[in-house]
Amino acid sequence: MLASRLLTTVLLAVSALAAGTPRIDKTKAALLVVDHQVGLFHMVKDINPSEYVNNIVAHAALGPLFNLPTVLTTSAETGPNGPLPKEIVQLHPNSTIVRRNGEVNAWHSEEFRNAVRATGKTQIILAGITTDVCTTFLALSLVEEGFEVFANADASGTFNKAIADDANDRMRNGGVQVLSFFAVLCELMGDWRNTPGAAQVLPFLDKYVKWFLPSYGYLARAHAAATNNGTILPGELAGLN
Repeated sequence: MLASRLLTTVLLAVSALAAGTPRIDKTKAALLVVDHQVGLFHMVKDINPSEYVNNIVAHAALGPLFNLPTVLTTSAETGPNGPLPKEIVQLHPNSTIVRRNGEVNAWHSEEFRNAVRATGKTQIILAGITTDVCTTFLALSLVEEGFEVFANADASGTFNKAIADDANDRMRNGGVQVLSFFAVLCELMGDWRNTPGAAQVLPFLDKYVKWFLPSYGYLARAHAAATNNGTILPGELAGLN
């Protein structure tokens, strides 16, 4: 059994090297929101709470921005885990919500598997609480099912940084691409001249990324203000020549 598992791991690694590093293609991707519940939120200690609530809503908001089919899921939401935040649910009035009653690994839920497969997509972007369980278990199962999997590290949270690092290492070793939120966003966009591109993404960044990337939104604001009604001060042009 062990030899078989080692052989499978080696074959997956060789296959990944031969194929090159996967890149997100918005035409092939679906978004998963996994157990971002108001009760489980309190277990997250590796990311500042104010930052993390922004991160999970931003993750969910990628769906409508890039028109990604989205599946949301919760675990035992009538208990202490609680429901999804209303800010996330309101972003997805027409998306499927799979309310699991016992399955720790969402892939073990037949309803969830059917919902993911119904998207018709081959790439999966996901994040969840906790990183080491809800995100990792599902991500590894999806890889085994043949999906290209991208885990949003900024929107997955757990008990401490050491556990998060170990979980991210485990996912990478299993063939999952672990990215920052900004990397996910930029791979989906691809080019500032695309649609969605600068006209849609800059306001998105200003709204959702203010906690872990505040400078970019304010940089865009400053440039717009200078272009619309700015006055060049004496000496400012000296740095351009």
